[in-house]
Amino acid sequence: MTRLTPARLRRDIAAFLAFKRSLGYPYRRGEATLQCFARFADRYRAAQPRIDLPAAIRAWLLRAPGRKPVTLATDLGAVRQFCRYRRRHDPTGYVPPTRLAPHTESHFTPYVFSTDEIRRLVAAAGQHSGRNFWPAMLRMLIVVTYCTGLRLGEAVRLQCADLDMRQQTLWIRTSKGRSRTVPFQADLAREFEHYLAARVEVLRTADRECSTLFVGRNGRAIRLASASLVICRLLRRLGLKPARGRSGPRPYDLRHAFAVHRLTAWYRDGVDLQARLPWLSAYMGHVNVLGTEVYLHATADLLQIASQRFDRRFSQSGEPP
Repeated sequence: MTRLTPARLRRDIAAFLAFKRSLGYPYRRGEATLQCFARFADRYRAAQPRIDLPAAIRAWLLRAPGRKPVTLATDLGAVRQFCRYRRRHDPTGYVPPTRLAPHTESHFTPYVFSTDEIRRLVAAAGQHSGRNFWPAMLRMLIVVTYCTGLRLGEAVRLQCADLDMRQQTLWIRTSKGRSRTVPFQADLAREFEHYLAARVEVLRTADRECSTLFVGRNGRAIRLASASLVICRLLRRLGLKPARGRSGPRPYDLRHAFAVHRLTAWYRDGVDLQARLPWLSAYMGHVNVLGTEVYLHATADLLQIASQRFDRRFSQSGEPP
């Protein structure tokens, strides 16, 4: 049985976080998870001088009823990594079993926007009348996210120095443990030119300087949570998302749409998808093509194109399908 003082637990967590960051991982979400556990374990021990680690972990995982299985598994994963790290200096240290969160796979079905829905969303963003999110900025944020397949957080964190208009590239700083260069085409470059001119006027009105690419009316960097909330409100206003609840498309589904639309365009052009998939994987910032395959969901258009391509192949060869 592993028993730790609160001070020892916090020291071990700090050492683990330093270890992860020495490997190049930001580990921000993992840090928040482990700090949450440390605070809970300190309260859970009540008047006892030491924390019973196995009991505290079980109680922490069950602290709120009705939590989603994938959320439970994410919390357990962070704690398991930490406990396995502790075994380096405490071979008998407790490591929670995976059965504490057996359902580790999310069954959420992503929403793939149609091109018409993307146009409607971009148009609605251009008419947005919010307190801090001004129309041209919100429109540009959605256009960039869809046209480049960036994660919304990656787009929000972009700095002006990350945009190279001459080379037509975006530099994505360390995200999911790696950085990458994302090239874009001339039509997106023209969109950037219009946005940057409007951004200058916003900063002049706010009387501020800001290095972040996407700024609010107040001249400060926008926040990811606020951007996600505003986009969700646009989706509800357009009738693409129910008025209440978490069902329906999410801002992250813009990334899904980018991947599926890119695949569909390649399929329509008769491109060898197996040869191009590593390109798409690198562009989207995945370690390998397995991460990209999550986004490649079949749509009606894609299935129709695949069927037509299949028919053409066998009609030319004279072989029965």
